[in-house]
Amino acid sequence: MLKEFSILWLLLATLFCTPAYTQLKSARNPVIHADVPDMSMLRKGDTYYMSSTTMHMSPGVPVMKSKDLVNWQIVNYACDILDTIDELTLNNGKSAYGSGSWASCIRYHDKTYYVSTFARTTGKTYIYSTKNIEKGPWKVTSFKPAYHDQTLFFDDDGHVYLIYGNGRLRIVEMKEDLSGVKSGTDRVLIENASLPAGNNIGLGAEGSQLFKVNGKYYLFNITWPRGGMRTVVIHRAEKITGPYEGRLALQDLGVAQGGLIDTPGGDWYAYLFRDFGSVGRIPYLVPVKWEDGWPVPGINGKVPEKLNLPASNGLIPGVVASDEFNHKKDEPALPLVWQWNHNPDNELWSVAQRKGYLRLTTGRTDTAFLLARNTLTQRTIGPECSGSTSIDATGMKDGDFAGLVLLQKKYGQVGVRMENGNLSVVMVSAESGRPVEVQRVPLSQKTVYLKAECNFKDRTDLAFFYYSLDGKNWEPVGNQLKMEYTLPHFMGYRFGLFNYATEQTGGYADFDFFRIDDTISGNTQKL
Repeated sequence: MLKEFSILWLLLATLFCTPAYTQLKSARNPVIHADVPDMSMLRKGDTYYMSSTTMHMSPGVPVMKSKDLVNWQIVNYACDILDTIDELTLNNGKSAYGSGSWASCIRYHDKTYYVSTFARTTGKTYIYSTKNIEKGPWKVTSFKPAYHDQTLFFDDDGHVYLIYGNGRLRIVEMKEDLSGVKSGTDRVLIENASLPAGNNIGLGAEGSQLFKVNGKYYLFNITWPRGGMRTVVIHRAEKITGPYEGRLALQDLGVAQGGLIDTPGGDWYAYLFRDFGSVGRIPYLVPVKWEDGWPVPGINGKVPEKLNLPASNGLIPGVVASDEFNHKKDEPALPLVWQWNHNPDNELWSVAQRKGYLRLTTGRTDTAFLLARNTLTQRTIGPECSGSTSIDATGMKDGDFAGLVLLQKKYGQVGVRMENGNLSVVMVSAESGRPVEVQRVPLSQKTVYLKAECNFKDRTDLAFFYYSLDGKNWEPVGNQLKMEYTLPHFMGYRFGLFNYATEQTGGYADFDFFRIDDTISGNTQKL
């Protein structure tokens, strides 16, 4: 009996300790705990592609890739820059915070990938196309006006349409070369697309995404009843031009706005997102079953926590990543996880001038950080994360301020300021809506290490800042920052590396690395 028990124990131990058992772990919502809003997806064979919104960031309109709907990697951007107007280049006191390019739509037709978007900043609609979605190049056509939250659709009869609008949804037919809209084709598609959610509506139905399944057309929208939550409504029709009948499809946790995706095995999901405090708008997957020709998202009307999909391997390095700024000649100067705050001035940054360092050089003077160019950013991630860097301030000039920022309207900074030939570590908080220097510590050496930690657990939304003289022993500096997702910026908090001048130009700061971790030290009690 003892022998048989030992064999049984060995078999159980082997089963539960092998990688195969590990792979049985399932995915959980949210599938991406980071700011990836306004998703649009397609499946090509066994590969999924997703476009999203990053508004005032450059490059813009990110494209992500996945084999399992859970683990995603940024593989491209549809555009290096959206345009060159003052709002996008932070010139003449103008900016595009909260605007730039909004909700996109990704499609595949006739061996070509398309990503469409629109921008009220420029008043235009943009359609990007490529044969190779991961490597490009991309061709762009643009035209006026900016069709709000449009969905691009290639119908089986060869016609191409855009559906757009808020509340009252409209449809237009595109020219054959997609260079604009055919004259006289703009008409109302659904008079009141919010109606399935009631009559007391705060946000009219928008975020249109259209799909054709088994010969029927299904239009997904988000709406928001007053006093309620973000809600999914779906309309269906036999013809793309209607008439459409609608129903309330999902009303749980405020998870909404997105569309349909199927797996090679025949399972269906709705990809949606949820407003989740200062980390931003985070993606969810919701199982879909079909009943009487309707897609029904949710399990008994609820968004499940667990999913019958592979477990997440984490967001590092596919969505965010550390960078030692020491890349090979055949590699991009900056990995795709990075985006500039607005358009960069490419003459004023380099990873080649000093090997293994990112050098940010000042080219003009600025009076406000949010109007300064060349802040290099990437997403924060939940539920916790930290970002750290090291700065060599040897090249800084009087009036320069360089460091690490948690970027939103109510931002927080920890950095090095040069004044009268002297260096100081400075923490600045804009929690009140305007920047305030909270603490200054004299610095007697040229190199300093900086760190910011974010706690997004249960929408705690607190950040803490530190500095170190040796990269090992960290000292808290300044106050904790109560992070807040504000509509003027309309984006989750981002880590950023910055250097700007207030007195003279030509100074530079050298950043040795940026390292991101999905944990925090727990040293926050020191504050």
